[in-house]
Formats: sequence, C-alpha cells, structure tokens
Amino acid sequence: MYQVGIDIGSSAAKAAVLKDGAVVRTLLLSTGFSSRKTADEIYQTLEKEGITKENAVYVATGYGRISVPYANRSVTEITCHGKGAWHLFGKNGTVIDIGGQDTKGIALKNGRVMKFIMNDKCSAGTGKFLEVMTNRLGLTQSELSGLAAKGNPITISSMCTVFAESEVISLIGKGTPREDIANGVIESVVTKVVSLINQVPGEQYFLTGGLCEDEYIVERLSHALGAPVESMPQARYAGAIGAALMAEE
Repeated sequence: MYQVGIDIGSSAAKAAVLKDGAVVRTLLLSTGFSSRKTADEIYQTLEKEGITKENAVYVATGYGRISVPYANRSVTEITCHGKGAWHLFGKNGTVIDIGGQDTKGIALKNGRVMKFIMNDKCSAGTGKFLEVMTNRLGLTQSELSGLAAKGNPITISSMCTVFAESEVISLIGKGTPREDIANGVIESVVTKVVSLINQVPGEQYFLTGGLCEDEYIVERLSHALGAPVESMPQARYAGAIGAALMAEE
C-alpha cells in the first residue's frame, strides 16, 4: 500500500507519496481559487501513475484539508509538520514553517511536538507578505533575496501587510534603491519570524515551507537566532510527508 499525504495550504498544495517508509513522489501545485479543484487535480495526477483509492491510504492536512473528499482522515497541520520535520531531520530542535497566511514554530523532542506557536494572520512575517512585496518591486523571490544581499539596511516597521506595502510605495517614491528596499523587506520578515520563534526556542532550527531553498533567508534567520538553521529542498513537503506518515500508522 502507498501512503499519501496531502497538504492544502493557502498558497500552495503539496502531496507526498510514501512506500515502505520512503518518499517516492512529491507533487506541488498552486492552491488557486478552489481547494477542492486542486485536491481533485492531485488525485487525478496520482491516479494516472497507478496510485488510487484501491492501493493507497490518504491523509489530508493544512488550511484546506476539509476540501479533500477522498481522504481517509484529516489531521492538524501542527502534528503533520512536526512528524514530517522529524522524518527529514531526525533531531531535537524547533521547526520554522513560513506559510502563506501564517508562520509556525514547533518544538520537537524525540519526534514529539512539545510546544508550538502560530502568528497572527495579519502579521507581515509570512509568505504572503513576501509575495505582495516581490510583486510590488517587480521581482521573483530569488531576485528579491539576491538584491537584499547587496542592499543597505532600512526599516519597514508596519505589522500589517497593507500598511507595510504603503511604506514600500513611499520608499519607491523617494527614489530609495531597490536593493535597499529588498533588504528592508527580508529583514522585516526575519525580525517578525524570530520574535515569534523565540517563544519556542531551540538549540537548532529547521526551516520548512516554501522558503526552504532560499539560502539568504536561511542565513539571515541563522544570524538573528544565533544558532544554525538547517533546511533542504524536500522540507517544502514536510506537512505532506507528515500526513503520509500518519496514513502509514
């Protein structure tokens, strides 16, 4: 039997397929307007590869987990992200998951979630904030981080994405160099994430979610936390992997 975890987030939907304890397939889609439609697309894609209701167990998690009608069960995202991170990193520490609508901090010990914290959805320390800012600056996430590394520090202080965007528009109007604005955007996110994560401190940290391959953000988080932050490309799928592990159980 296959074990399939489906993590429907506010911005991206991820799926992970396990067989005999190993990840054999991952899938990434934009969540789009309809979580139900996205969930159906995931099933259809996997069905074409021979993974069906007859030979797989499905567990859904994330923002849109109720939109997966074929799931055998649904599980909270904290549990799944914790399990997935433990599977990937296998160490005690704190998971940092920067999602589209929220950021989570999850303290792990021997594979168990000991404590967790989530931010306010209006906080600027989320993936949606970065998406809004990259669009405003006409950049991709990779380009934003590349410019930020070359920029001088400036402060973007607003806690709300709408007001922070107004700050950026004002800076653009003043002729502030784009690399300085990019630096301010990244540092704003890092500052707010670290403020949250300090409530579930660890000796080491693991970055999951959509920013897991952004080396500059990993570097800035490590610097701000004063401790190493580890990541890997597969960490984007931590929630889905955790859900698949729940299916195995």
